[in-house]
Amino acid sequence: MTPFTDPSRTDSGTAADAPDESLRRALGVNRRRFLSTCTAVAAGAVAAPVFGASPVLAHDGGRDHDHDHGRGQILVPADKRGIILYTVRDATARDPLASDLPSGFREVFKQLSRHGYRQVEFAGYNQHANAPGGATLESVQGARLLRSWLDEYGLRAQGNHGFIPSSWPLTTADKDTFKKHLEIANILGMDHMGTGGDPTGSSYRADWDVAADKWNALGAIAHREGIKLYTHNHDSAYGFLLDGGPLDDQGRPTRSSGIRKLEYFLEVTDPKVVWLEMDIFWAHVAQYKFREYTAHDGSTRKNVFDPAGLVVRNNRRYPLFHAKDGVVSTTNGMGYDMVPFGTGVIDYTTFFSRVGQRNYHNPMIEDDNSPSASDPSQSLREAKISYDNLAALRKRRH
Repeated sequence: MTPFTDPSRTDSGTAADAPDESLRRALGVNRRRFLSTCTAVAAGAVAAPVFGASPVLAHDGGRDHDHDHGRGQILVPADKRGIILYTVRDATARDPLASDLPSGFREVFKQLSRHGYRQVEFAGYNQHANAPGGATLESVQGARLLRSWLDEYGLRAQGNHGFIPSSWPLTTADKDTFKKHLEIANILGMDHMGTGGDPTGSSYRADWDVAADKWNALGAIAHREGIKLYTHNHDSAYGFLLDGGPLDDQGRPTRSSGIRKLEYFLEVTDPKVVWLEMDIFWAHVAQYKFREYTAHDGSTRKNVFDPAGLVVRNNRRYPLFHAKDGVVSTTNGMGYDMVPFGTGVIDYTTFFSRVGQRNYHNPMIEDDNSPSASDPSQSLREAKISYDNLAALRKRRH
């Protein structure tokens, strides 16, 4: 497959040996926060976050100025602060007849708007059957209703983790359903539409070539409808591609050039029609997990992943981020346990400062663990905490 050339990319695409780095550096954590977290681990467990204790926990009061009373440049402008509704999925699924808490899309939109959010990313269009509009709004009429509520509360839809056809080549039914979702996206006013999964779960280059062909075709369809189609990552997509060396008994390569799977995907997809949403948490998990690979010659080489560096080299390919935070874990194999944004150790001040283009990127708050069976108000409460912390991020003064 002939790679597409991205003029913003400056590296060769082949990872070189990287010097060994400490766990702290691999996790992207400053020394003070790392040591304090590891002290808690040594005591038996990472302490539960104390909301309000972080130095960046200061509500910005809705200001949208480049600088705020000498505190420095705001890293995420007010109109770019978003949340994926998966974070508050318990609230949209809540029965309004059985609770006084916000329930269903309309009431959740109202509450998120009060928190300060100006963007939302959908995770499907289903809610509780007793909420206004009924159980599913995955239709043209449902999209018009959703759009009226978004407009009512000053929110903009910026994406959806929704339907990507499983068939390839596309079946007629899948293509029609895909086009229906593009129509819904346009009614909702989205610039982007995507998925919550990786292009393929495989580690083999041949499978990523097939995925690239499929995404180029889907992206072209979306482009004709004025939509940017994006894929989303978990940690494995930033693992190393198997693309050479001795073949196994099924004829598949067993070793790597050192290029990561989504790095290769960026090279072989058309930058005019295929886009990516980096989940920054999972990218940092990949930084922790995938530090060595077996080269084609059988040697073991080190290459520590730099999530912000990859974005910088491909900046316009990453219009969206998932902004989720974590505290250090030495026991779960991932390096992190997920926590509300701004209460963990991932250095978002440095990340957003490095990638720049703050009026282009759209960070979406996400916390998979916010819904609680024992505390029904938790997800919306933590959404407010996360918003305040996102709004408080300022570029460091030198």
